[in-house]
Amino acid sequence: MKKMTIDGNTAASHIAYAFSEVAAIYPITPSSPMAEVADEWSAQGRKNMFGQPLRLAEMESEGGAAGAVHGSLVAGALTTTYTASQGLLLMIPNMYKIAGELLPTVFHVSARALAAHALNIFGDHADVMACRQTGFAMLSSNSVQEVMDLALVAHLSTLKSSVPFLHFFDGFRTSHEVSKIDGIEYDEILPLVDMEDIRRFKARALNPEHPVQMGTAQNGDIYFQNREAANKYYEAVPGIVKEMMKKVTKLTGRKYELYQYYGAPDAEEIIVMMGSGCEAAEETVDYLAKQGKKVGLLKVRLYRPFSVKDFVGAIPASVKKIAVLDRTKEAGSLGEPLYLDVCAALAESGRGDIKVYGGRYGLGSKEFNPSMVGAVYENLEKKNPKNHFTVGITDDVTNTSLPVEKFINASPEGTSRCKFYGLGSDGTVGANKNSIKIIGDHTDMYAQGYFAYDSKKSGGLTISHLRFGKTPIKSTYLIDQADFVACHNQSYVTRYDMVSDLKEGGVFLLNTIWNKDQLDEELPYQMKNQIAKKHIKFYTLDALKIVTEIGARKGVNTVCQAAFFKLANIIPYEQAADYMKQMIKKAYGKKGDAVVNMNYACVDKAIEGLVEIKYPADWATTTKGAPMVEGPADPYFRAFIKPIAAQEGDKLPVSAFE
Repeated sequence: MKKMTIDGNTAASHIAYAFSEVAAIYPITPSSPMAEVADEWSAQGRKNMFGQPLRLAEMESEGGAAGAVHGSLVAGALTTTYTASQGLLLMIPNMYKIAGELLPTVFHVSARALAAHALNIFGDHADVMACRQTGFAMLSSNSVQEVMDLALVAHLSTLKSSVPFLHFFDGFRTSHEVSKIDGIEYDEILPLVDMEDIRRFKARALNPEHPVQMGTAQNGDIYFQNREAANKYYEAVPGIVKEMMKKVTKLTGRKYELYQYYGAPDAEEIIVMMGSGCEAAEETVDYLAKQGKKVGLLKVRLYRPFSVKDFVGAIPASVKKIAVLDRTKEAGSLGEPLYLDVCAALAESGRGDIKVYGGRYGLGSKEFNPSMVGAVYENLEKKNPKNHFTVGITDDVTNTSLPVEKFINASPEGTSRCKFYGLGSDGTVGANKNSIKIIGDHTDMYAQGYFAYDSKKSGGLTISHLRFGKTPIKSTYLIDQADFVACHNQSYVTRYDMVSDLKEGGVFLLNTIWNKDQLDEELPYQMKNQIAKKHIKFYTLDALKIVTEIGARKGVNTVCQAAFFKLANIIPYEQAADYMKQMIKKAYGKKGDAVVNMNYACVDKAIEGLVEIKYPADWATTTKGAPMVEGPADPYFRAFIKPIAAQEGDKLPVSAFE
């Protein structure tokens, strides 16, 4: 194994590439990078673990991609695909066929919301929940590390069981999160594979040398029996997945179970859930344990087939109440899917004495943080907990929401948290991905990067969230307490509240053409108040001036990146500058020495351009400064559009949308 600083999509594709001869693809956000990196690797001549390059075929639609996967599997080729959301739904007809014919494959899905009242390109479980009836086994990963490990479990399990697998992880929150993980090498994977499983699969391929019959039409006299004949394959899946998890644990040292409990062994209240929210919930369990509370979390990994015996066996005997959190909404149902499964599992196993309460969270990538997890546990502690609740919104119409009254900072001590405000396509996100890789690849620190942007992408607001620390980072939520904040676009100062998240004594860097005297006029008084009251260390940088003076047309992002390394002081600046130059050489080496040296100059000149602003004490109380952008006085704009434009749409209650 070797350390890798990659995102969840790349982690999934790394494993899928190892096992696959063919990939039939069609792009859809946020799964597209899985196919893109596989295509890039194939073009570079990268070999799978059998010594062959992957063959990719881009089809005319997701339905076409699923049909091509089916045909390729029938022909005996190890095949995969990557998809999400409506794209996954278009594959459902072929998924029934693939499962019905017991063809081993893994679909890797960056789980995403489905367009209902509106299109949403962000993460929840609506798409994968629409596939639970297809006959695919379903395996959930919660983090970038788990995506790599459990993708391996999925591929090993499908070959052994002949049941196709849907391996899913949260869109954007996991698929696009950049994290430092232990990567698994192909020569480590191959010994785990039983080649007899592959020979058995290929032996039943359509081939004139050994004809087989499949894809027939059947009447009512035999169809039912044929459907039931597959039962033994599904009954074997939980045991096979456990066996493969043990293999992966032996290789990696990381323990995985079908239903994995975390928390107090004598807890009376626990949460059951799956996906990236489990990481935030783990942090909260640790935080509450330090407060003397005995709570727990049960992480569902194998969702289909649902093993009642293993699920109930993972629940401590002391448990009296369970909150089941679903990241989807099924309008008109008795409850969301995981909630109904838990209720049925407890009833069937004789544990019906446990009270179960269902809740929804995180739809369309809605924030889910430790404070919200804390609210779920507080609800469970009540004599009559609210059932069928929501958390993370204010529902003032049907009153489903839980109040989030206590702020919980569950981040491990010593974690550095940094936020960057940029303009879509200005290079800020790319520079921050480089920063994550520099720190992840060249130090013993853990690193995590998450990049929040709206569906406009280019030209819209981007906010990069970077975390660094000596301990593994489980914070699968936006930074709400920052040590460092950088604004790369000066027009944002009158549009967004960027300093309220800064800690006492934190650092604020503003890329601006304004000098010290102009700042007093151009900054809104609200920002000046916060800077002074929190004793924030305030720096400015005219990155465009530096780039222009050295004769370059681009490079503002490089200048700002260098300034970050100087001010954040996460690693010695001299080392950071050297690593930045190595990445510049790698990125621009083909364009010639002139381009490389110009980018080197951006790094060298950045520090000279840093100016520390010694602001007056009266900034703490002043009411003078530039006005915030107000927009028209129209009531609809003020009540609805303005909060959304100011990145405060989370504060709008349900009644605003009636």
